[in-house]
Amino acid sequence: MADWSAADIARGALLLLAVALVALTALPWLRATAGWVRVWDFPRPQIAALLALTLAGLIALSEWREAGTLAVLGAAGVALAAQLWRIWPYTRLHRPQVRAAEPDAPGEDIALLAANLQLRNSGAERLLALVRRMSPDIVFVVELDESWADALEPLKDEYPHRLVHPRRDFWGMALYSRLPLVQPEVHFLLEDYVPSIRTGLRLPSGTVVSFHGVHPKPPMMFGHGTVQRDAELVLAAQAVGSGPRPAILAGDLNAVAWSRETELFMRAGGLLDPRIGRGLFSTFPANWPWFLRWPLDHVFFSGHFRLLWLAKMPDIGADHLPLHVTLRLQPGPPQPEPLPRAEDGAAIRRIIAAGRRAAGEEGSASPER
Repeated sequence: MADWSAADIARGALLLLAVALVALTALPWLRATAGWVRVWDFPRPQIAALLALTLAGLIALSEWREAGTLAVLGAAGVALAAQLWRIWPYTRLHRPQVRAAEPDAPGEDIALLAANLQLRNSGAERLLALVRRMSPDIVFVVELDESWADALEPLKDEYPHRLVHPRRDFWGMALYSRLPLVQPEVHFLLEDYVPSIRTGLRLPSGTVVSFHGVHPKPPMMFGHGTVQRDAELVLAAQAVGSGPRPAILAGDLNAVAWSRETELFMRAGGLLDPRIGRGLFSTFPANWPWFLRWPLDHVFFSGHFRLLWLAKMPDIGADHLPLHVTLRLQPGPPQPEPLPRAEDGAAIRRIIAAGRRAAGEEGSASPER
């Protein structure tokens, strides 16, 4: 040890870090649903950045004749390529999936503000100020309890059509709308205590747009994995895809945009992601620096819509940043939507069966039931 130079110590530390980052890159490719496996889907941009820095350091410090070092360098290079391959659709290097609407094109516009309020967050005035400033047509919020529902009462003057479902846990939600609601309901896709919202939105022309608001369970590092979240996502996608109307789905999905499960969800529902080709629009955790955040809050929609506006909104004191999206429902044929693959049907059936099994086991063990 006394003979080791500072360069040797640095090289050894970088080799250990590279091996760890390669392992973390490989874990999400497994079919396991354990939280400690699936959670590494989230920080792909951060792992990619660390891999790039580690590779640069190893290249600068390594002896190229060492077979072990070359093997680690090769594995780290493959891992970096794999991470970038997953992320690059959410950069401007990729072709946008959703076409931009022409400002003067005919159609009807819908502006949506979606926000995770964070349970027990007392910053309602920030959200109300944001709503007044952006003036969206609909506001969808999750983690709504009774105190939040009371704090948002001022919205009733501008948003006469409402579906408010407060809860003492994390699963409360509400929809505030200027547009009339058609057959609104609080729906339970998988479990009788994790709700979702389903309603039609009647536009001034009389056209009805289907809206789905969801907030599935997050995976826990050392608790329940992604089984129930994944099942709720594909069930929501099937509900969207089964209807003939133009559709919008929004919420905190507790899944990142580039995960395998999100891609399956998009194909199952024929849903488009406006971020593809435009950027990450990372929203969580709001109190972390921008380069450490992940895109957990989403707005997806059918090919009937074009995109006018997509932006992250300022901090409202919660742990998520709100998203603001303006869509235009244009006449004419829809733009192409993701198509199911041959293996998707079996995967969806397996995910739903596992989710229902896990929900039933959890329900029978819960003293509240």
